[in-house]
Amino acid sequence: MENLTFEESLEKLEEIVNKLENGDIPLDDAIDEFGNAMQLVKICENKLSKAEESIAKIVQDNGQIEDFSITE
Repeated sequence: MENLTFEESLEKLEEIVNKLENGDIPLDDAIDEFGNAMQLVKICENKLSKAEESIAKIVQDNGQIEDFSITE
């Protein structure tokens, strides 16, 4: 799963969420899918964090902004 792009990870996560929301899957399968979803969330968070670090470095290297962070 680590080799997936951010977009691929997000797409797979959305598929899992849709399956779980529909409720048409046995409990054991739902638990497995939930585990997969949590792995995908971690992958997405790591990729976003790396992107944020890269952007912050680029901005800092250009001398425009010292402290850059993405807030919700």
